[in-house]
Amino acid sequence: MTNLPHSRTASSSKRSLNAANDELFPRIRTEESFKSKVYTALKDAIIKMDVYSQPAPVMLDERELSDRLGVSRTPIREAVAMLEQDGFLRTVPRRGILVVRKTKREIIEMVQAWAALESMAVRLITLDPNADVASLRQIFKDFSDAHKPTEHLNEYSSANIAFHQAIIRMSGSQVLCDITDNLLLHVRGIRQLTIGKLDRAQRSIEDHLAIITAIENRETETAEKLSREHTLGLAAFIEEHGNELFE
Repeated sequence: MTNLPHSRTASSSKRSLNAANDELFPRIRTEESFKSKVYTALKDAIIKMDVYSQPAPVMLDERELSDRLGVSRTPIREAVAMLEQDGFLRTVPRRGILVVRKTKREIIEMVQAWAALESMAVRLITLDPNADVASLRQIFKDFSDAHKPTEHLNEYSSANIAFHQAIIRMSGSQVLCDITDNLLLHVRGIRQLTIGKLDRAQRSIEDHLAIITAIENRETETAEKLSREHTLGLAAFIEEHGNELFE
């Protein structure tokens, strides 16, 4: 009989805990799963768009997106709202969904942020004895005096983007990957747009190979410095030529 109050208290506590867990961990609805999938699909598509290569605004249509992705408009609208919060999209009344392009000043600041983050990624790679550094050199294996970047700009532009993405990924830092994810759309587009200007492609591959050599030799300070200066060079180029490129 003396244990009854204790049992009631324990039972009451258990019921209270279960109720709290119901609030903390609500069941996931099917439509929420669709929203997440649509968000990922739209974001991946936007990142691959070359939104800075044309003066006309890039618009998306809700009905067309619904047809292409094979889902109803509800998860499309929810995903678009999330991408608006991320700064990727903006809904324009009576016109559609606008893919956001940044101003010259915003782009410069993004590139500067990328320079800091990528140089840290390079530092982390040099400190990792298991890093697959050889894979970085493989990215540029097809380029030579007989196959110059300046003569194969589309091919080199793809290799250039792959190199910078590989550096972030090889750092082993999920935080760096997450932070640079939202910068990628704009930094990727700017790299694609500027790579063919004023012999930048040739200087780019020379910089990349120097960075790779420093990483291979585990010259941490040198590799970090070369990486940072390489990307800050892009920021300086935008500062000088950005008016004609972006505005």
